[in-house]
Amino acid sequence: MTGTGYSEHQPDRTEVDTLPGATLLVFGTDWCGYCRTAERPMRDALAEHPDVQVIKVEDGPGRPLGRAYGVQLWPSLIFLREGVEVERLVRPSTAEPIAAALTRIGEGRTSPQNSGAPAAHDGNTSP
Repeated sequence: MTGTGYSEHQPDRTEVDTLPGATLLVFGTDWCGYCRTAERPMRDALAEHPDVQVIKVEDGPGRPLGRAYGVQLWPSLIFLREGVEVERLVRPSTAEPIAAALTRIGEGRTSPQNSGAPAAHDGNTSP
């Protein structure tokens, strides 16, 4: 069984807040079935966005970065632009909402549903 590449290294929230450009911050674990299911849609969506930095962080009790973002379910995909959360998907099962969010952070736009606050949805519906 191969892992999904979640790192035990926890960057500080201050480090994440200062990341330049477009970043996808993914919280999950290698043993999580939902995380494994989301791997292919993430890979497919990211293929069209090679400029997006991807940071996959292993989450769990006592992990400060996940708590700082209020992560409750895995995988949680946090889409950042210049270190600021623009959108969030939880347990996405298809590539389309991931690709749409990646396009928005790559272009510096926010989600159509939001007027300044990050969007959050389950990823199973169109954004």
